[in-house]
Amino acid sequence: MEFTWQSFTFCVVNERIYIKKFGNVAENKTCTPFVELQLGGRDHPSNVGAKAVRCSETENLRYVSHCIKGDALTVTQANELCEVTTRFRAFEDTNAVQVSTEVKNVFAENITVELLSSFVLGGLFGGRKNADKTYFTKFTQGHHCECQPRRFSLEQYGFNAYVDGGEKCLTYKNIGSWSSKEELPQGILEYDGKFLMFQIESNSHWQYTVSAQKGELNLCLSGGSAFCGNESRELQKGESLQTPIVAIACGNSLNAVIGEMTKYRRHIAGRSAPDEHLPVIFNEYMHLSWDSPTELNTRKIAPVAAKAGAEYYVIDCGWHNEEDGDKVYPYVGQWKESKARFPHGVRATTDYIRSLGMKAGLWIEPEIIGVQCEEMLSYYDENCFLHRGGKRIAVMGRNFLDFKAEKVINYLSEMIRRMVEDYGAQYIKMDYNEDVGVTDESLTADRAAYLEWVDGMRSRFPNVLIETCSSGGMRMDYETLRHFSLVSTSDQTDYRLYPYISANILSSVLPEQAAVWNYPIVGEGVIGEPFEHNEKWVHENVSQEQIVMNTVNALLGRMHLASHIEMLSAEQFSLVQEGVRYYNKLTTIKKTALPYLPLGFTKFGASYAACGLKADNKLYLAVWNLDTEKEICIPVPEKIRTVKVGYPRSLETDFSFTQTALIVRFKNRYTARFLEIETEK
Repeated sequence: MEFTWQSFTFCVVNERIYIKKFGNVAENKTCTPFVELQLGGRDHPSNVGAKAVRCSETENLRYVSHCIKGDALTVTQANELCEVTTRFRAFEDTNAVQVSTEVKNVFAENITVELLSSFVLGGLFGGRKNADKTYFTKFTQGHHCECQPRRFSLEQYGFNAYVDGGEKCLTYKNIGSWSSKEELPQGILEYDGKFLMFQIESNSHWQYTVSAQKGELNLCLSGGSAFCGNESRELQKGESLQTPIVAIACGNSLNAVIGEMTKYRRHIAGRSAPDEHLPVIFNEYMHLSWDSPTELNTRKIAPVAAKAGAEYYVIDCGWHNEEDGDKVYPYVGQWKESKARFPHGVRATTDYIRSLGMKAGLWIEPEIIGVQCEEMLSYYDENCFLHRGGKRIAVMGRNFLDFKAEKVINYLSEMIRRMVEDYGAQYIKMDYNEDVGVTDESLTADRAAYLEWVDGMRSRFPNVLIETCSSGGMRMDYETLRHFSLVSTSDQTDYRLYPYISANILSSVLPEQAAVWNYPIVGEGVIGEPFEHNEKWVHENVSQEQIVMNTVNALLGRMHLASHIEMLSAEQFSLVQEGVRYYNKLTTIKKTALPYLPLGFTKFGASYAACGLKADNKLYLAVWNLDTEKEICIPVPEKIRTVKVGYPRSLETDFSFTQTALIVRFKNRYTARFLEIETEK
């Protein structure tokens, strides 16, 4: 029996079901199943241990039924121990498909799940024999160097096109609560102009494998597993385990496949009413207060932020404790205002911010408490903390709260109420600066409880805009981004390095969700060092091009304005205002346009970079000169009709164009421009 659904062809042979074909990227000739399930104590037919292939139940699951209802397909399989249900969902405007799997114990005794895949796709791109021409792009992560794609052929990864044995397997995973600390949970496979993109929507453990079996290439996407150092799950009779949702999309070019995934992400992204027009945020952390905001500084800078065009003014870390700088973290957890830094109370300062026509915001790190926060340590019971080896997990002077505990939920809900109603917060930045690592019990349940609590706060305070942050972009996954309006993409402190992130980030995060810093004034010295320069120094040392590059860095995403802009000269400040006005012109376009990477991905250290947004016959393009004296040639997808400068209109821009390319010339490195290109339809 065969049946089709969307771009899939399914086949049932000898009571077993598999995907025979998916679009033009997969043709499964060896009947590879689309579910992998390993149970504890059951034989693993392959002797390769950690591979997420050929698992114990894979061969003996039998087809039970399938049901197509609207845009959804449900497939049920079973054996004597369990029932496995895989759910597919399609969307009207994209070929991206969403998949998840559930296993239910139907046996009289307990079973232990060591691995359950969300989805497996076999028969990719003609198999192992094309290893030298099949490419895989992974997305490496790190603090200050987020979203760095690395593209290699499968042969370079170690796959052998000639030898049947050895069956190579690539495995990438995350263990812990920073879901994207080393890798983003996404990847791209390509062969001969055909592209397959996937993402795993998990805010804790996840893993994926690319493997060779019987000459074919297979992709396995899942949450955590005992194979890769994550937890196993014991299921009693009648209990079920649900995998994370994953999504796959295909296309005939890099831009096309990213575009399909972008359209899918718009169906699932978190939204809130106050974020409808993507307002400019001024956050006083970066190159300004660092961890020590004060009432005095806020009153000095807020009027200038309002004049620049910011709609929100956010007071970051340090409004809540008497300690300064890094010393604040071991004491956090009570979240009550600092009388030393805000002698008239935080509410007096937020009221002042509102009097200037802006909305006020506050920072918080709700998932942790400091190990020296005596008040909260005595308040919380032992079950309120996450543990490892029976002991509370401590990292950098902080313990981690368990959101499954009612006492945690009650206190933090009251804390958010206090921030909103008593302190006057209309914007909350929820940060998370350490990773819990491996835990004794299920981290997945705690992470689900945390997001449920976030949803409760969003529902209770619908007019409050909530941002998620994790030391920049250490938790940039689409399970998290279902529940938040925007995410910090990086805490990169050097505007000259930020383009390497800005030029790639739209492949991973929606432009309407990707928050990027714009700090026109950068102080000298180490991160967090007090800014000791004066207006004279700023006027003499901050160039117009520095201000422009900072602004261009943020134009494709969400602008988070920062730094001592009150020290800028009138001429310098006018460039900031011009950038904010232009950003506001792009907000409507930004919510529907698709990313366009004319040069492919940009690697750290590249001499130049470009990235844009494509909407109908208009291309909005950022171009950065980082270290080249040559003219920069940018290919354009359709014939060019007109080109004009979007930002800065007040400075000279040297460019020309042919029918298929834009040529931009810069006099100096570390300069940038934003251009609007009209093409033929």
